[in-house]
Amino acid sequence: MSQHRVIASYLIETPYSLAYAAEVMAGEQSTGTFVAVPGETPELKARHRAAIIHIEELDEMSEPSLPNSVPPAGEGNLIYRRGLVQLSFPIDNFGASLANLMSTVAGNLYELRELSGIRLVDIELPGSFADRYPGPQYGMEGTRKLSQVYNRPIIGTIVKPSIGLPLDEYGPLVRSLAEAGLDFIKDDELCANPPYAPFEQRVKTVMEQIERAADRTGRKLMYAFNITGDIDEMKRHHDIVVKAGGTCVMVAVNSMGLPAVAHLRQYAELPIHGHRTQWGAMTRSPLLGMGFKAYQKLCRLAGVDHLHTNGLNSKFAESNEGVVQSIKDCLTPFLGGYPIVPVLSSAQWAGSAEPTYKAVQSTDVIHLAGGGILAHPGGIAEGVSSMQQGWAAAASGVPIGDYAKTHPALQQAIQTFGKAHN
Repeated sequence: MSQHRVIASYLIETPYSLAYAAEVMAGEQSTGTFVAVPGETPELKARHRAAIIHIEELDEMSEPSLPNSVPPAGEGNLIYRRGLVQLSFPIDNFGASLANLMSTVAGNLYELRELSGIRLVDIELPGSFADRYPGPQYGMEGTRKLSQVYNRPIIGTIVKPSIGLPLDEYGPLVRSLAEAGLDFIKDDELCANPPYAPFEQRVKTVMEQIERAADRTGRKLMYAFNITGDIDEMKRHHDIVVKAGGTCVMVAVNSMGLPAVAHLRQYAELPIHGHRTQWGAMTRSPLLGMGFKAYQKLCRLAGVDHLHTNGLNSKFAESNEGVVQSIKDCLTPFLGGYPIVPVLSSAQWAGSAEPTYKAVQSTDVIHLAGGGILAHPGGIAEGVSSMQQGWAAAASGVPIGDYAKTHPALQQAIQTFGKAHN
C-alpha cells in the first residue's frame, strides 16, 4: 500500500445505494460537509479528500439494523443494502497519530443518518505509524523468558472474588497458587487501587508471597497488577511494581484510551497486559462499532504485549468462530512488530485445550481458568496439572479421553467440568 495513505474497511448498511453512502462517508471524514463551502477547491480535494477504492455488494434487508437512519424521500418499500466499503485517507490529514487516526476512521461516521449500520472491520497503516509507535516490547518471546514457560501455553488464573478480597486473604491465595505450579495470575479489571486494598500495600503483600514461593519452586510466577488509573497514578503504580520485583502490569485499554497506553509504553519496563473491558459495547452489534482485526492492530501499535480474546465456549456473547479468528489475528505479524499474546479466558478448563489447539494450531497463548483450576476436586495443584495435561493431549493429537486414562488430574476435570460444557 502507499506509504502516504491509510486504508479503512467498513461493513455498512444503507437505504441508499452503496456508492452514494460511500461518497457521504468519504466527504464527512475528509474535506466535505453537508453543502459546498468556499475554499473547497478541486486542488484541496485532490490533496485531502478520502478516496473510495472498493465497494462490494453483499445482501439486502427489509428492516434497518440501527434506529434513526433517514431514508430517501418518497420511496415506498425500502431496501437496506449491505456491503463492504474501503476508503483511503491521506495521512497528511492527521499524521502518524493514534488519537487523530481514530477521529478519522472511527469518528462521526457512526452518526451519519444515511447509514443504518456501520462497522470498522480492518485497517491498513503506512510505516510511519510503526516509526512513531514501537508496538509490543516483549510479545510471546519476552513473556516466556520472564515466566520461564516454554513449549506450552502459559497457564494462569484471575484473583477471585474479583472485588472485596481483604489484604490478609490475598497473601495466602497467591502463595497457594504459586506453589501449585501456576505460571500467571492477573488482577480482575474491577480491582486497581480500591480503598480497602490500596495498591502499594497489595503489591507488597502479593510480591512477598511470590518471592517466597519462588525460593521454594525456583520459578517466579508472573502477576499482572492492574495499574489502570489517571495518567500520573499509572506511572506511580508501574514504578511500584518494578521496585517490588514484579514482572507484568495490566491496563484496561478502553478505559485509558490508546494514547494513554502508548504513553505507558514509552517508559514501561515490563510486559503490558491489555484488558479489553467495554469491548461488548464496541462490538456486540454486528452492524455497529469495530471488528477485532482492526482493534488488535490499534492496541498493538499502542504497545500492549498481551490482549484478551475470550476463549472457546465462554460465558460471553461471542461465537467460537469469532474467538478463533481473534486468536489468529493476534498471532499474525503487523507492521514488522511482534505478534501479541492472545489471552483466553471465561469459563475455561482443561477440556478447552483440545478444540482451541485444533482450531489455532499454536500454544503461544495465555490460558486463564478460574473455576477450572480453583474448583478442581483435587485442589489447586491438581487443577493446574489438569490444564497442563489437557494441552499436552491436544498438542500430541491424543484424544483427551484417552489421555485422561493415565492422567488422574485430567480425568477428574472431565468428570467435574465436562458435563457443564457439553
